[in-house]
Amino acid sequence: MAGTGKRKKISSMFDTILIANRGEIACRISRTARDMGLRTIAVYSDADRDAQHVKLADAARAIGSSPAADSYLNIDAIVQAAISEDADAIHPGYGFLAENASFAEACVEAGITFIGPSVDAIRAMGSKSAAKKIMSKAGIPLIGGYHGRAQTFEALSKAADEVGYPIMLKASAGGGGKGMRVVRGKMDFKDALGSAKREAKSAFGDDMMLIEKFIGRSRHIEIQIFADQDGNAIHLFERDCSIQRRHQKIIEETPAPHMTAERRAEMGAAAVAAAKVIGYVGAGTVEFIVEPDGAFYFMEMNTRLQVEHPVTEMILGLDLVEWQIRVATGEPLPLAQDQITATGHAIEARLYAEDPGNDFLPATGRLDHLVFPPEDRHVRVDTGVVAGDEITIHYDPMIAKLIVWDYDRRSAIRRFGSALAATQIAGLRTNLNLLRAVAKHPEFVEGKADTGFIGRHRDQLLPPPEPASDTVLALGALAIILAQARSAAKRAGGSADPYSPWYRSDGWRLNDDAFTELKFVDGDNEVATTVHYRSGFYLLDLPGGSVEASGVLDAKGGLTAEIAGAKYRASVVRIGQELTVFAEGGSYTLGIVDILAAVAEHDIVGGNLTAPMPGKIIAVNVKPGAVVTRGETLLVLEAMKMEHTIAAPADGTVTDIYFKLGEQVEEGSELISFATDEEV
Repeated sequence: MAGTGKRKKISSMFDTILIANRGEIACRISRTARDMGLRTIAVYSDADRDAQHVKLADAARAIGSSPAADSYLNIDAIVQAAISEDADAIHPGYGFLAENASFAEACVEAGITFIGPSVDAIRAMGSKSAAKKIMSKAGIPLIGGYHGRAQTFEALSKAADEVGYPIMLKASAGGGGKGMRVVRGKMDFKDALGSAKREAKSAFGDDMMLIEKFIGRSRHIEIQIFADQDGNAIHLFERDCSIQRRHQKIIEETPAPHMTAERRAEMGAAAVAAAKVIGYVGAGTVEFIVEPDGAFYFMEMNTRLQVEHPVTEMILGLDLVEWQIRVATGEPLPLAQDQITATGHAIEARLYAEDPGNDFLPATGRLDHLVFPPEDRHVRVDTGVVAGDEITIHYDPMIAKLIVWDYDRRSAIRRFGSALAATQIAGLRTNLNLLRAVAKHPEFVEGKADTGFIGRHRDQLLPPPEPASDTVLALGALAIILAQARSAAKRAGGSADPYSPWYRSDGWRLNDDAFTELKFVDGDNEVATTVHYRSGFYLLDLPGGSVEASGVLDAKGGLTAEIAGAKYRASVVRIGQELTVFAEGGSYTLGIVDILAAVAEHDIVGGNLTAPMPGKIIAVNVKPGAVVTRGETLLVLEAMKMEHTIAAPADGTVTDIYFKLGEQVEEGSELISFATDEEV
């Protein structure tokens, strides 16, 4: 829906736009700019030299090495790239420097238009503490808490006591869930504060904290606002962003379930008032915490485009990036408040490379297989990667945003489930199965999910993997046998004797039954499957019995099969020692025993604690010889903008530490040698 139709080129004030970002948002901005007749400039780090956003732009400039601090956060390098390419404007996207007042100021000083709000507006809202004071004066309701400048441990601890536990620690300069911790009681405050401050300093260069009273069964609802340079401001309705993990959204939708017209008007008016009180220009989002009784409180204002903006575009039929560019040239808002009309319901899921079963730890690796559902008026995919690309340690691990639209919420949910079922990823861990589980959960379907949804239903959403069904095993076995047959036929075609029995693909054996034994590893179990060759079909011996099967496998792993009289369509992807079967609305990974390589442990290996992923040691809390208790923090690893705590797995003694504070470690590196009390 959004972004369709032809556009006229805007004023000649802009001819060239530099996009100061990467990944899917850089690709998304580039497409709109191109549709508007504008020349686009990409920037890239060493890790992104061959990235999709670089290929999509008209030109590209290198801005530094792979770490974000040396490239996408390097203000001088980005501004110089814009000057070198004669860019008229810079679009910051979201994340990185999007809400950095110094960056906006540097653009202005260089004579380049910053496609976003003014420097003063960014500064006003850049500090959550200052923003809350401004909103309080404007009469916008606030949640109780501490927003002072005193930042000593003693001052913050006293403030937490006065607010009353449970409390929420928040980075004053932050967003995106970084530097946020829920603290349930006083005994947890010190560790939580230290962790939040370190994460905030790393992500935003500022470790100032504020404290809020934590509301457990709240919803997170935000209002999209837009304002022009003439002082006009409107809202574009709301988005419900309550389904979160690590205080970061993973599913967003609009309209918000059970939202009344009266409450929408009230929240919209509050958001517009917030924009006007700081003289806002451009796209922004005012975020609110909403209690079960409907009472709402200002949380923060994001002075940029949001990750979840596509759902708003889908129900309005608008392109918000085009609006941003037009407003930045001085044009008035394209529509007035009473001209904004919504149709239908839209839902977005953020697809991440991460391990939900391991506290959503980010995953890295190659996207060996990546398939999305076809895009049409109901389905949209925003991504910055294709099959074969790498998800690296250096940046946010989002793979794509999957957005669906339909005429009502129930229809949109059905389409959402279908789109997730049609999505295929192999090569690294993702949250895809979690998203599929959320889409089916009654609380989500009924529109009753709040910010505690995932934590409350973790066991249901992340159940232990079930054994592969006989159907999945049959599909996997068929794919292997059919691939072998194709390879044998190809070899025979190039042979001097194509009729030799050694090139036959029917399992021929001299004076013996024609069969092949396959062994799979399914979780912790080894499963045997025997394939007997028959004329025109196979007989498969499976754990549940023998079945007749046949099928056709295409070059991309698409399998059309008939098993025990039932027809199936599946995709089967083999990557080294693993076979991934996409079928029955899910994905199942099987190991192939004969070539299965040893997999490095990420827990305790021979008395050692190992790194679950590449990263940097940012805290070492113990020394060799330290006697510790189970759960005690030994070391903290920072990777992909997140902290991972290495804790004592049992009561015992630290016998050795192999890395120092500030050192980089590789995945699987031995960090600490540990002996349990029993071993001692």
